[in-house]
Amino acid sequence: MYDISSLYQATSVADAIRALQADPKAILIAGGTDVLIKIREGRLPGCSLVSIHELGEELRGIALAPNGDVEIGPLSTFRDVTFSPIIRQHIPVLGEATDMAGGPQLRAVGTIGGNVCNGVTSADSASTLMALDAVLVVRGPAGERRVPISQWYKGVHQVNLAHDELLVKLLIPRENYDGFTGHYIKYAQRSAMDIATLGVSCLVKLSEDKRLVRQVKLAFGVANPVPMRSPAAEAAVAGLPLEEAIAQIGKAALQDVNPRTSWRASREFRLQLVEELSGRALREAARKGGAAV
Repeated sequence: MYDISSLYQATSVADAIRALQADPKAILIAGGTDVLIKIREGRLPGCSLVSIHELGEELRGIALAPNGDVEIGPLSTFRDVTFSPIIRQHIPVLGEATDMAGGPQLRAVGTIGGNVCNGVTSADSASTLMALDAVLVVRGPAGERRVPISQWYKGVHQVNLAHDELLVKLLIPRENYDGFTGHYIKYAQRSAMDIATLGVSCLVKLSEDKRLVRQVKLAFGVANPVPMRSPAAEAAVAGLPLEEAIAQIGKAALQDVNPRTSWRASREFRLQLVEELSGRALREAARKGGAAV
């Protein structure tokens, strides 16, 4: 049973913004894989919805800008991202992460925009987008603004998005992925269709001989109330021989993370995962970059 009082189908981004302005309690819906579950569970009784599901011409698609930036429409589904030739060529780690969200049915309808707008730390795309220093382009009544992903997450289910604003683009600047290879690890109780107990995304740029770590970007999901980077780990391993960096990165990351105990796992177990999986992710990212590890 879906207790919905009204459903407005927006005809454009501008129309959706006007509809949200007109109804301060309206809820935006795109793929619906999260909103519809909340409605079915009775958490949004009598809600009014503004749907942007049909705005694919404005909000769906993946493109490579002339300057090399990767532009992702927020209505692009997980499957769109995973199988995009642009993502596969330039940022395959992001496609690998989106391919771990739920099952095939969810990946066919769930959107990457919804994944980041929900503000949950377990979102499979979130840690990789954090590692890539993604920029979120938001549009509202006052026009567009750009939000670095480091300023996006404000708390559990809270993001830097006003009620009458829409996420209209996810931007990955070229300098944030060029020369890096990456790997994402999702640890979950089941091998498929489960929420992450911990997510780790690691990007690495190696020296020309593939023996030294020039730069690392390490990000986590479920290691904090919001997706996060580990500046301590990134600083600790920069310039180190690869094997030494692999051995140290997890211990250094423990300085930054603050996981909680939940029914899925204890804090102590998550700390153990942070230490172990960070090294594994760096090793695999380096292997993809040509290192003999």
